[in-house]
Amino acid sequence: MPLTIDDLLSFSRLGRAAFKYSEIDMEKLIQSTYYDVTNIEERQRIDFEFHDLENISGDRNLLKVVWTNLISNAAKFTANRDTAIIEIYCTTEEQYIIYHIKDNGVGFDMKYVDKLFGVFQRLHSEEEFSGTGVGLALVQRIILQHNGRVWAKGEIDKGAEFSFSLPGRHV
Repeated sequence: MPLTIDDLLSFSRLGRAAFKYSEIDMEKLIQSTYYDVTNIEERQRIDFEFHDLENISGDRNLLKVVWTNLISNAAKFTANRDTAIIEIYCTTEEQYIIYHIKDNGVGFDMKYVDKLFGVFQRLHSEEEFSGTGVGLALVQRIILQHNGRVWAKGEIDKGAEFSFSLPGRHV
């Protein structure tokens, strides 16, 4: 899928969008996003689990974009597995809530981890996996706007784990 003008416009508009903060039920948001981005055939081969998720205050529409990109990527990069495993869980660290999404997909070489969140940066060819190269850049921009941070770890042919922190715990 070639990069479209709409992708670039979405990316550029993020800096100007007004936030609409509200309390977000992360379990409901993640479950609805999973059903939005997968079809019945994909759901039959994916072992999708989420647990220990704390609610957060944030912009629901923007965090839906984050989960749409992360869950879509996990489904896409586990497509060659007979049984894909996608797990989402939450941990806490001081005043931050940290959300993790882990899969058993194709993974990536950690020496390229710095390229993951750049616009137009792809670690796989278009022939291998479709995409525009903007999704993870959007994820990072949204998380930074929520005063959080995002990171990833992976291993070739063993999967990947993407994590992001958001302020949310009071010490």
